[in-house]
Amino acid sequence: MEREAGERRDELLAGLSGRVVEVGAGNGINFGHYPPSVTELVAIEPEPYLRAKAEDARRRTSIPVRVRDGIAADLPLEDGSCHGAVASLMLCTVPDVEAALAELRRVLKPGGELRFMEHVCSDRPRKARLQGWLDRSGVWPFLGGGCHCGRDTVAAIKAAGFEIEQLTRFTLGSDWMATNPHVCGRARAAAPIADDR
Repeated sequence: MEREAGERRDELLAGLSGRVVEVGAGNGINFGHYPPSVTELVAIEPEPYLRAKAEDARRRTSIPVRVRDGIAADLPLEDGSCHGAVASLMLCTVPDVEAALAELRRVLKPGGELRFMEHVCSDRPRKARLQGWLDRSGVWPFLGGGCHCGRDTVAAIKAAGFEIEQLTRFTLGSDWMATNPHVCGRARAAAPIADDR
């Protein structure tokens, strides 16, 4: 599955440049997929074991990476300090999706881009009901380390004030898995509505 996921990681990160923040960087599996146009990657990871793995991955990558402790709902970055932001298979686990997306929007410069690759709620009603039950019952979050398989992440991104510019739906592994389908996309913060008064 990682071969296909690796191709999606290339798609996710292609064309990024400047200073980028990746939230929930995990073990640094994305680091080798960033293009050389990224001048600094700030990799946020709250879990100490994974953060140590990300430090190891940082040493093997060609772009400048700074690994930092932090959580998605309270990023240790200044307002408007990043050209791009990346959420890769992590919005399913954050306790407060709205707060995490608000923080990502806060740290982006005007015109900055959010890149995301996440598994999402199925558009097939029977599977969506199963995903909802797995989340509400606590079964899936318990088995998946806090993961929720039935979140409507695309709707949450739109509700946070982002405009989706590109969206691809795909399956990783077997279609029957609770963590399918996936999406890979690009979004920008919507321009504020002008007040004509």
